[in-house]
Amino acid sequence: MLDYFVHNTAVVDTPCVIGKGTRIWHFTHIMANSVIGEGCNIGQNVVISPDVVLGKNVRIQNNVSVYTGVVCEDDVFLGPSMVFTNVINPRSFISRKDEFRQTLVCKGASIGANATIVCGHKIGAYAMIGAGAVITKDVKPYALVVGNPAKQIGWVSEHGMKLEFDNNGYATCPETGQRYQLQNDFVKRIE
Repeated sequence: MLDYFVHNTAVVDTPCVIGKGTRIWHFTHIMANSVIGEGCNIGQNVVISPDVVLGKNVRIQNNVSVYTGVVCEDDVFLGPSMVFTNVINPRSFISRKDEFRQTLVCKGASIGANATIVCGHKIGAYAMIGAGAVITKDVKPYALVVGNPAKQIGWVSEHGMKLEFDNNGYATCPETGQRYQLQNDFVKRIE
């Protein structure tokens, strides 16, 4: 008996690893050799390509293709119809499967609806990518980025709340009271 749920219209190729409590919904295709952590929720009409790795508690909304070369750490959110690429210069008549570039989405990051992530970049921990943004370079941890091409417009807490730093470089999350420090254009949470 499975310790995860697969809707009867979904296709799960073998071999692959699917963690306990994960839910895979309508018309989704999980391809061979993918690894999906515990407690994930994979929405309708999603494709998980071969060798993709998803950590625990990853949330993938409808109409997302997660291509070979993508790694999502724990607690990542992928918004509806957002797009990953895996080749920098695709052509239908040239096979470039040996040129896939890795994209790393770090713990707790959120990618908004219809955003595009150009391959070969790192999305830092707890970063927030606005809806429709086009990512063409690495994104710092806790950064808030929007637009095409995406530009950083601020910083967010682990709970996704905008942070306002004082003159000494300290901010408090208005939702949780967690403290953060901005130093040398990087944010870290203060324990």
